[in-house]
Amino acid sequence: MASDYFPPFIAAQLNYLITHFPQAVKVEQAWSGSRNYPGVLDRFTLCIPYCLDYIKWDIIYNAEFPLSAPDVVFGPEDEQFHPFRLTGSEGGDEAKPLKMILSDWSYKDPTRLCALIQELRNEYILYQQKRAGAVNDYRLKFEINTMLSREGIEIQVSSGLEKPEEVKFAVPLLDMNINKMVHGCPWRHLQKIQLQVVYPIGKKYTPRLKLISTTELKALFSVEDVKLPTWVDGMCMAEYLPHLEESLQGQIMEAVSSIDVRRHFIEALAPLLGRPLEAEPIFCRKATFLVASGAFTFQAHLSIPTQFPKQQAALMLMSNQHFNSHHAPIRSALLTDYPWSPRWDISQMAERML
Repeated sequence: MASDYFPPFIAAQLNYLITHFPQAVKVEQAWSGSRNYPGVLDRFTLCIPYCLDYIKWDIIYNAEFPLSAPDVVFGPEDEQFHPFRLTGSEGGDEAKPLKMILSDWSYKDPTRLCALIQELRNEYILYQQKRAGAVNDYRLKFEINTMLSREGIEIQVSSGLEKPEEVKFAVPLLDMNINKMVHGCPWRHLQKIQLQVVYPIGKKYTPRLKLISTTELKALFSVEDVKLPTWVDGMCMAEYLPHLEESLQGQIMEAVSSIDVRRHFIEALAPLLGRPLEAEPIFCRKATFLVASGAFTFQAHLSIPTQFPKQQAALMLMSNQHFNSHHAPIRSALLTDYPWSPRWDISQMAERML
């Protein structure tokens, strides 16, 4: 996103929003609405994470009247979402934060847009909860009543001509700070794992279940490798979640401890291949060694999966002296056909690999 094309006051508010918003928002497109300055961008589509998907809102500034707060245009599927109608006296205490943000608007304050979007997102959460509560499905009403007290849960009602009627739950899992468990953690946002539960409305089907994590977590642990417990007929989320969370917690702890196992494996290869030219310092999934055999030198590129030692490492050799017709170094295929057992100690794994 190139904010250089925005007026300075919009760029400052947008950059603050992207840097400080609790979720990873992004700009999808930007355009100009000014007749006098058509090259000045003063409106954009903002993609805001919600319920393991994105909601898209158009943020409409007016570059010619910077003292005014921006308008916000919500998506066509949310025609009944009218948070600004509650900012008058009829809004009561629920509307006070939003009313204060708008009445106290200052284009010079870079935090204003971030505060506005955060409060609108909070209102959107309440709006979706009310929609879900109005659904005529006793099973869903029970799930909503028992799960709404769970911190961070999000609900979304999906309906339309081309969409089946269903209610989606995004349920945060694990009351643990994974970031603090990783030494030298490089992540700016808190890493999370959530369970997506999709209930068809008015149909007695088993809900669709899917584990979803923040993208960066894959460097440590992939939820795609997790086998979900079976959802027994008649079960509810309050029964299902404790078993899932207990299993996940154990797997996360194992994934963190495996970082040291990978590091020790790289260290065990050093006496055999030489000191690594480079190695991934935090997650220890990759390392490169410079190897000499007589006058022949080559690089050994090591790739270690996060499931190591359950899954074995792969090695790729690349010559420093031989090149193909495209002047690229000649390299081998990934080498995994070597003696291996996850039950061996680290030194034996390294010796048998070579």
